[in-house]
Amino acid sequence: MARIAGVNLPSQKKVEAALPYIYGIGLSLSRKILLEAKIDANKRTHELSEEEVNQLKQIIEKNHKVEGELRREILMNVKRLKEIGSYRGSRHSKGLTVRGQRTKTNSRTVRGNTRRTMGSGRKDAGQKT
Repeated sequence: MARIAGVNLPSQKKVEAALPYIYGIGLSLSRKILLEAKIDANKRTHELSEEEVNQLKQIIEKNHKVEGELRREILMNVKRLKEIGSYRGSRHSKGLTVRGQRTKTNSRTVRGNTRRTMGSGRKDAGQKT
């Protein structure tokens, strides 16, 4: 089982589909990394040699922010927005949408306004009220 950036990659998946298990790597970035490492994208993860795994580790660690480092950077950016009192920071702190989505109809669960059907809160007929 290959372990890259503190994440165990699933062994039965293709390498191209297994790399996105690492936070900060998507499908397109995994394809670029595999091209740079000159590894066949259709190879399964368990078929990779130690040399190929080390090569992938080196490329990811050198060129890309992933996992803890990326999460920390995102948290710091959000914290900065809150501290300077920007509109986006206030939306983050309230737990609302940040990027201009409509909230009148589409974000009921985020706002805590979940409407249910009429019979959703009814008790069983055998229970005492």
